[in-house]
Amino acid sequence: MLRDRGRRAVFALLRWSGLPFLVRRTLQRGRTTIILYHDIDAQTLDLHLTALRPRYHLVSLRDYVVARTHGHTHALPQRTLIVTLDDGLRSQYALLEVFRKHSVAPTIFICSGIVGTHRRFWFMAPPNSKEVERLKRMPDEERLVTLAALGYKETGSYPERSALSLAEIDDMREVVDFQAHTVLHPILPQCTDERAWTEISECRRILQQDLGLDICAFAYPNGSYSDREVEYVSKAGYTCAVTTELGFNDSTTNLLTLKRICIPPGAGANEIVVRASGLATYLKRLVHGRQSPEAHRG
Repeated sequence: MLRDRGRRAVFALLRWSGLPFLVRRTLQRGRTTIILYHDIDAQTLDLHLTALRPRYHLVSLRDYVVARTHGHTHALPQRTLIVTLDDGLRSQYALLEVFRKHSVAPTIFICSGIVGTHRRFWFMAPPNSKEVERLKRMPDEERLVTLAALGYKETGSYPERSALSLAEIDDMREVVDFQAHTVLHPILPQCTDERAWTEISECRRILQQDLGLDICAFAYPNGSYSDREVEYVSKAGYTCAVTTELGFNDSTTNLLTLKRICIPPGAGANEIVVRASGLATYLKRLVHGRQSPEAHRG
């Protein structure tokens, strides 16, 4: 509890220091910020969007990509912000009314082999986050063997679904732009060439053919990618792809490696203002001397 209070105090201090305002008026001016959520409840998201809307112009990822591909980024509002969510978790259906309330057109990246089924995301099987991180670093086949010892099977069916149902996706389509996040959410650089290609290309094919979605964007699971994945994403016909690398996006940013800022589910109003500006992670990296992508669950 003391740690949480200390965290809240730090973000309150940073917010009211004026530094996030300075970042918005300088570094973020003329650039597009993309924020990333995973499992967030409706009340918290409502709080976040209430804080963000007066500070940013919220646009859709699709509108940003259209502006980029047609050379019209100059027509975008200053300080544009895009809301994205990864995985297509079952809990994300509860956010629909919040999106409507704030007139937000978010992008949710979904796994074609998990939505509409009772399969589970593999990162829900390990007993703790430390083990999840260890599995992310394993070769794909070794990861699956380790998960099998925990009783997990990629294509197994479980009593409760963990992802959105097809009916929920259909209900959300008027507001949400659904895009691709692989078939079964492996860590792509740890996969063989064959599996990496299948996960990237088949996801797009299935979502378009079976769900009737217009797929142009891809999210690398865990934000992990190499030159091979970028090549496969382009070859599979995607127009853009998003990472978890910190930063803002402008007319020179590679559309296949767009930057995003990860937002933790428990962030309060002060924290979302600071994090959306990119200030929190920049300060953390300055202190620790790291330039690696920000870690997140999925």
